[in-house]
Amino acid sequence: MSIEVLKPGLMTTVQDLGRTGFQKYGILVSGAMDADSLRLANMLAGNKQNEAALEVTLMGPGPSLRFQKTALIAVAGADFSLTVNDEEAPLWRPVLVEEGSIITFGMCRRGSRAYMAVAGGIDVPPVMNSKSTYVRAGIGGCKGRQLQKGDSLTAGELTALSENIIEKLRAQMNPHGFATPNWAVDRQYFLPLKKNQAIRVIKGEQFSRFTQSSQETFFGEPFRVTAKSDRMGYRLQGEALQLESPLEMISEAVSFGTIQVPPDGNPIVLLADRQTAGGYPRIAHIISADLSAVTQMMPGEQVQFQLIGLHEAERLYIERETKISELAARLKLEYML
Repeated sequence: MSIEVLKPGLMTTVQDLGRTGFQKYGILVSGAMDADSLRLANMLAGNKQNEAALEVTLMGPGPSLRFQKTALIAVAGADFSLTVNDEEAPLWRPVLVEEGSIITFGMCRRGSRAYMAVAGGIDVPPVMNSKSTYVRAGIGGCKGRQLQKGDSLTAGELTALSENIIEKLRAQMNPHGFATPNWAVDRQYFLPLKKNQAIRVIKGEQFSRFTQSSQETFFGEPFRVTAKSDRMGYRLQGEALQLESPLEMISEAVSFGTIQVPPDGNPIVLLADRQTAGGYPRIAHIISADLSAVTQMMPGEQVQFQLIGLHEAERLYIERETKISELAARLKLEYML
């Protein structure tokens, strides 16, 4: 099965959950910006959660793809319009598309990224145990770059779950060339997209080194996501944050969601293509349960930070993972019995 790229969109890349285990050598993790949406799209297509899928950036025209053979897909993430053969198609559920069908990613209503999983996963050569694309280094994915017009992608071997989903949907093919079940995952349950929403954080290692007024500003005033934002990090703009006294630091390890403050006082949220170490003071860390919400923000949106404790962050992490595990169990009950 091959997928022909008719239009690549603004920034469409192959991503999985990242290139882990190599940061000590200076190799970035990369991977999906909104890892939860990628995991859920894979599950709905019957794949393992870490399979490679397409990450579609929806800050402009989305891609158009032609399927050379019948395929099972699932799309999760941002709230936008998706069409199959010019007919509106649903998100957050399995979709069986007929041979020759054209899928187009349309206008985005909320959020900034979508993930399209294909049953079997996108079959590209792994680099250091990951198929994720890191464009700056030119590794992974489709020739180490974002998709271009004329590219052709293939899918891997189907799982038993994918085969069962396909079998049940074949008899429901509609005149527009696709079939879906009569149920869908509630996006709001997994990814509530709100304007200027509060993002929960825990204190960073150098939080106490900032002035009292800067600490209050960080939690009391909103920051705006600037246009100088990408997969490496979101640059925020607001009232400048200041240290109590100059601080000389040795570079230390950073993670997805680390919030650093450079000398200009405007925070930077480190994301999927973050560096392996950083030398700016770390004022806070975004909790794992809120990373998807952050990565769905667009330039111009405002973010307000809310302080919580480590135990509450752990509780929210477990709550999220429980939701995902319950969905996996329900899919197996629906299609494997």
